[in-house]
Amino acid sequence: MLSPEEDSAWEAPKSLFGPRAKGPTVQRLVLGGHLRRLREECGMTTERAALCIRGSHSKISRMEHGRVGFKERDIADLLTLYGVEAGDEREALLGLAREASTPGWWQGYTDILPHWVEPYFGLEAAASSIREYELQFVPGLLQIPEYAQAVIRLGNAPSEDEVGRRAEARMSRQDILHRDNPPKIWAVLDEGALRRVIGGREVMRAQLRYLIEMCDHPAVTLQILPFSAGAHRALGGPFTILRFAQRDLRDVVYIEQLTSALYLDKQTEVDAYLQVMEEVCLQAEPSAKTPGILKAVLEAL
Repeated sequence: MLSPEEDSAWEAPKSLFGPRAKGPTVQRLVLGGHLRRLREECGMTTERAALCIRGSHSKISRMEHGRVGFKERDIADLLTLYGVEAGDEREALLGLAREASTPGWWQGYTDILPHWVEPYFGLEAAASSIREYELQFVPGLLQIPEYAQAVIRLGNAPSEDEVGRRAEARMSRQDILHRDNPPKIWAVLDEGALRRVIGGREVMRAQLRYLIEMCDHPAVTLQILPFSAGAHRALGGPFTILRFAQRDLRDVVYIEQLTSALYLDKQTEVDAYLQVMEEVCLQAEPSAKTPGILKAVLEAL
């Protein structure tokens, strides 16, 4: 992600990750961090490194921050320049370069997905924990297909075919919940998101039943923030905090907007959102009460 010296709040336009930059996001970030460390240990400038791969210093910067894909030849040349000419470290980094160039599952949907959301899919897929506050909708990782389609129709999808494909992509995100070592999902859902009927009564009832079912998932913690909690510091809107097992990677706060998204990773800003999340969790009902709350909303619908 961005270094402390750079702007901590960055949007994800095409220029940031390259035109539809392929490859697992986290692998690019990890490899970029290793390249930067090696260069700095050699006391080498980005301009000198750029000459080695027939590029510009800005290309080196983009590589080191994981914003572009990697050519294995470029990585090999840089490793030689940095004195990593043989051994396990070189082989590991070249292997990481190959992994970073492997298209993610979402590449099959790039014609219908906003470019600024694609980095999030890679981060989400690699996260070890995902904490989310949602104000209006059920979180995407916990949506059923019919509910997802109804939410997508609220946007600018031009056709039912596109609605279906976007919903399909959203369901693909949920595969992380069914793998052997799923991330820990801790979601706080405002009561309004449960009371607001999306897609009609039957769809909403099915969605509520699914949430009740997901309360038993060992990787999912779901809390409800009731209307009775009153005002709170998260009223500004939904946000997601992603944490990774890799020590090289900092936490990332993801904030989706109407036509773009923000990715925050400066520690002071991440800490601010973590504090808000902790406060919201304390104001919300304990997760043990969530099934009962959901059943009450379901019965009233």
